[in-house]
Amino acid sequence: MPESRFTTLRNAFFAGLLLLAPLVVTVWALRKIIDVVGGTFRPVFLFFLPDALRDRPSLSLVWDLLATLVVIALVTLFGYISRYFLGKYFLGVAERAIQSVPGINSVYNTVKQIVETFGGQNRNIFSKVVLVEFPRPGVHAIGFLTNKAQGEAQARLGAERWTVFVPTAPNPTSGFLLLLPRAEITELEMSVGDGMKMVISGGAVMPHWAKTPDAVPPPS
Repeated sequence: MPESRFTTLRNAFFAGLLLLAPLVVTVWALRKIIDVVGGTFRPVFLFFLPDALRDRPSLSLVWDLLATLVVIALVTLFGYISRYFLGKYFLGVAERAIQSVPGINSVYNTVKQIVETFGGQNRNIFSKVVLVEFPRPGVHAIGFLTNKAQGEAQARLGAERWTVFVPTAPNPTSGFLLLLPRAEITELEMSVGDGMKMVISGGAVMPHWAKTPDAVPPPS
């Protein structure tokens, strides 16, 4: 059943009210804080001024502007302190509480290790998902290509080797670092995120793949 014009206008009014209410409250709070700061420190400000300047009409405007700038600076400072100091404090308290609960602390530590290892600045540590024969011929494992650079280890082996990290499931923060010949590495089309989901789920999550005719070599 279509809405009547009155219902449409009523809903639009309340939607606009919900949008404006936080703004009005914020402006009102700022004005109150500015009035408090201005009224509290105005006598101190006037005390240091010469008598000839105290009665000028422009003085009130200058003081209001100065009080506004002071309030903005104080609000910004308070927001910075609450974000970087109080936030870290309460986060530390919550983490200590979780660590004290048996069973939950082990799950929390595992998830935290995964986030710290593969999140933030380390999220680009893996360049590609690959398939390698591991731990024996005929058995394959999902791995992540970490480097193609040739260092001392590769030089001593006398052939080009790529560096592949094969994680353990379901905790990918541990695993095996392999130096494999290029011919023994099969590069996959799935993203690193999909590959990590597959490892963490123990293979229960299977990324979607749009198979193309030339993507898989014909059986020998």
